[in-house]
Amino acid sequence: MKDIEEQLLAAGLENLGPVEHLSHWPRLMQESPLMQDFTPAEADILGSVMLRVRAQPGQVLISEDDASDFMMLLLSGTVDVVKRKVGADVDAEEPGGTTRLAVLKDGASLGEMSMLDGEPRYASCIALTEVEAAVLVRSGVARLIVSHPTVGAKLLVKITQLLAQRLRNTSNQVIRLLKEQ
Repeated sequence: MKDIEEQLLAAGLENLGPVEHLSHWPRLMQESPLMQDFTPAEADILGSVMLRVRAQPGQVLISEDDASDFMMLLLSGTVDVVKRKVGADVDAEEPGGTTRLAVLKDGASLGEMSMLDGEPRYASCIALTEVEAAVLVRSGVARLIVSHPTVGAKLLVKITQLLAQRLRNTSNQVIRLLKEQ
């Protein structure tokens, strides 16, 4: 966990320690697509391998093109997901240099793809409001699979379902755009 703590600190995120009693976030348990099928006991087991962080408005939670092996579950707050436009300078923050992909609220998860495959981040995630998030690293998933295989399997199934839904939505958008041409 030390490595992830150093990464989060370098990003300017406040480390609030381990996630204790993930099940005590009632809206999360009811509304989060990732958490809906977890029992309170399973949610607490999942939380035991996560770190809680806080970001202030304007802070970057995830940077496009960074290589990292964690995902986040938004406990509270709102996050802007943006992608640099083709040809935009990586270091420039010029107006109009990014495209908004989504605005995410409590219960949303972000960064699953890079956590699973280790590839660079597809987009950046920036706090619009004060944000608290639970951070899960790939090694935490591995620990869950060994120590609590049912919870680990349930987590992987939920992440797979989320990614499949996003792929389906993206495919529908591509088809719609192709029809407009």
